[in-house]
Amino acid sequence: MRSILLAALLLSAAPAGLQAHESEAPAARSGPVPKEELLVPPAGAEHFLVVSEAGKHGDQWRWRLPDGRMAYRWSQELRGWITEIDQVDRPGADGSPQELTVRGVTMSGDAAEEFLIDGGMARWTTANDSGEAAAGGFYLPAGGVSIAMAPLIEKLAAAGEAGVALLPSGKAQLSLGETQEIAGPDGPKQVRLAFLRGILSSPLPVWLDAEGRYFGEVGNLAVLPAGYEGALKQLREAQEAATAAAVRQIAGRFLDPSARAPVLFDNVRLFDADAGVFLADRAVLAEGGRITAIGAAGSLAAPADAHRIDGRGKTLVPGIWDSHLHIGDDWDVLANMANGITSFRSPGTTFDRAVDATRRRAAGELLMGEPFISAIVDRKDPLAAQGAEVVSSEAEAIAAVRRIAEAGLWGVKFYTSMNPAWIAPAAAEAHRLGLHVHGHVPATMKPSEAVAAGYDELTHLNFVVMEAMPREVIDKSNTRQRMEGPARLFKDVDLAGPLMTDFVAELARRQTIVDPTIVIFESMLAQDGGSPHPAYAPYMGIISPAIERSTFTAGGYPLVEGYSRDEYRASYAKMVDLVGKLHEAGVPIVAGTDGWGIELVRELEIYQQAGMTPAEALRSATIVPARIVGADGRTGSIAVGKEADMVLVDGDPSVELGALRRVVTVVSDGYLMDADALREAAGYSGRPK
Repeated sequence: MRSILLAALLLSAAPAGLQAHESEAPAARSGPVPKEELLVPPAGAEHFLVVSEAGKHGDQWRWRLPDGRMAYRWSQELRGWITEIDQVDRPGADGSPQELTVRGVTMSGDAAEEFLIDGGMARWTTANDSGEAAAGGFYLPAGGVSIAMAPLIEKLAAAGEAGVALLPSGKAQLSLGETQEIAGPDGPKQVRLAFLRGILSSPLPVWLDAEGRYFGEVGNLAVLPAGYEGALKQLREAQEAATAAAVRQIAGRFLDPSARAPVLFDNVRLFDADAGVFLADRAVLAEGGRITAIGAAGSLAAPADAHRIDGRGKTLVPGIWDSHLHIGDDWDVLANMANGITSFRSPGTTFDRAVDATRRRAAGELLMGEPFISAIVDRKDPLAAQGAEVVSSEAEAIAAVRRIAEAGLWGVKFYTSMNPAWIAPAAAEAHRLGLHVHGHVPATMKPSEAVAAGYDELTHLNFVVMEAMPREVIDKSNTRQRMEGPARLFKDVDLAGPLMTDFVAELARRQTIVDPTIVIFESMLAQDGGSPHPAYAPYMGIISPAIERSTFTAGGYPLVEGYSRDEYRASYAKMVDLVGKLHEAGVPIVAGTDGWGIELVRELEIYQQAGMTPAEALRSATIVPARIVGADGRTGSIAVGKEADMVLVDGDPSVELGALRRVVTVVSDGYLMDADALREAAGYSGRPK
């Protein structure tokens, strides 16, 4: 969740040729404005780059129009995530927007947004919502260009503790942190870290210059002035250190030795993940960080100093695994623990972050589930994955694999711009070194070929779907075709035909793992926008109004001309059927989100729609991933002798998987934690519905 920037999701990038005259202001119209009609930044426009450790991904510009309004432009495409928008603001005397227009398209479809103050009333309309309120606050757009939030940042810097009222609602404050000296085109420059509170559930870092003006932002992707992209690593490290210091104090409250006293759960429904059954009226005792006894309700005696928890009406399940959860910042991993995620696989984390987070967790300084981390390897290319180890030859690919092993990571994740010829030798070296091999399927390569070359696992269901796609889609699967091809064409694929039947059978024979992250495709293909996505509806009202407008109710992937949302929905329905076919054939499936973790229960609910029982779905988020990473001898199920990783939920997941959202108590490595307190510490204002 921390990768969300102030005004938009930084998920895509590539500059495009623009045709509109630079001084021409946007005019209102219905439907997405094509990029050819968006504003063109003039030669003197202030230029920002969208970057990651892998290189540049996009551009943003800002400049003043002749009539005094501020204009902004964002151009980006990151392997199919498209952002082509412009924005024009008319500021008032105090810097707050009096009028605002956004045009263009993002990964969530039409970016259109209008805001106007007239007659003392503020009115706004987006593609997904509309409203009005008495004027008297700084309007926070649902989308728009991220650098267009600079006036708000600067107003907050000047306001100090008084903060600034927001529209549609809320109030924001900015607290100042340490200063860094960075190198740039004009010599050394002083920049200062600040934390913005009141927009997201936890503090959002931004960077100011020496005069208190907006300088840039560092998240999953960063936005920095052109010429200062070389400072990314320095700024990220300083920002992460400051965040770690703040969250360390919170971790200390939950990781106190007293929280590791013995605990007895009595009168609970127990999920036995090894057997795949729910057992009524059970008791479980944990001491010294391990499960020491399991018996009938009321049958176990506990030490005098034990915590005793009556679990009537509740279910005790093993600690939950998200098998596709990238490590965010320290606030993110705290929120994950609040949702019962005591273990996870992070399929793409930079070396520095992986080593640092793992070290601090072991030292008791970071409240985070146990991670099993892969690093991404991709070919040096404009479409390379952000945060990847980029390579230019087979030898460099093998060397990158060796660096991953030397860093003590769990796996290597190959990506879509890799040269297919490098996969087999690099995978062989990974296996020699004991690494798991998974990833996206490189462009021009079919998933069956990737498996034959050494993949242990296929990441994301669309790359399983790619087996049935035409050559023009397969050859461009490192572009938007990886989404648009399946969205357009999978509805017409015969799952009972020989192509897919033989492929699924081969995956089952090899026991190739599939990490579907199908919840992504539900939001991309099935959502019109304006109402909460099924994954997020239970979290409305407890995390952030800004996220609700920008993400929770956003539209799906933009429609390709000539196709309808219903056709996309038909392709999504076929993807659900494919999950069922994989499961029926015996292909191992692990539950992951590639999101914020809160989507995991919805992932399991979709598995149930595909034909899994609730127990089978829950095994995909407990014992199955534990076996895959080789940790099933000590975790992944509730059994005597195993580590005390357990989650108490309100209700019965055997009849309602949604009960898994209602986390009451978390036990991780034997530490007993109240889930309400964890949620409060993470910035949530209540329990999920």
